[in-house]
Amino acid sequence: MVLDMSKYISLVKSLNINIIYSGPLWEDGIKGIAEIVKAHLDHNQIPGSSAKSIFSVFVEQVTNMLMYSADKKSYTRQDSESVEVSEGMMVMGHRENMFFIQTRNAIKNENVKRIKDRLDHLNTLDKQQLRQLHKEVMQGENDNPESKGAGLGLIEIARRATEPIGYTFEPVNDNLSSFTMYVVIEQGVSK
Repeated sequence: MVLDMSKYISLVKSLNINIIYSGPLWEDGIKGIAEIVKAHLDHNQIPGSSAKSIFSVFVEQVTNMLMYSADKKSYTRQDSESVEVSEGMMVMGHRENMFFIQTRNAIKNENVKRIKDRLDHLNTLDKQQLRQLHKEVMQGENDNPESKGAGLGLIEIARRATEPIGYTFEPVNDNLSSFTMYVVIEQGVSK
């Protein structure tokens, strides 16, 4: 079956989406997507500080999906080695003078409250408080055995976002929920 791509192109354009990806996530694949994001920012002549913030948020969000997605699939590589990769979706777009990055991946239901509480807390802090928290976490110890970075990624996202981090959790089944995170970065706003 041949898809009518014009319908999808119209939809993507109407939503101001520049880059969209859905499927398996692995480290080398993310590097390729990162190169596309860099090229897009460069092509559109996004100023350096804004481009750095957009790219940093992209990296943190996609890294969170890679590391913490509860939806893992096994693939056999050409060398017959079996690897486990995460599944997720990423959308990046723009409206006027701001960029948005939205990600979606599965998480364990047991982690929903902890992530929600963390995001709610980060959304109450101003930029100075976020810088102080980042410093404290960098000097402290990681008290969450499931976190590989002591929550630094979410702090970095909150530091660079120009609006509170948007999110939703939608139950999938008794074990999993779909976690969507939406981040806005305004051009020309210094961090």
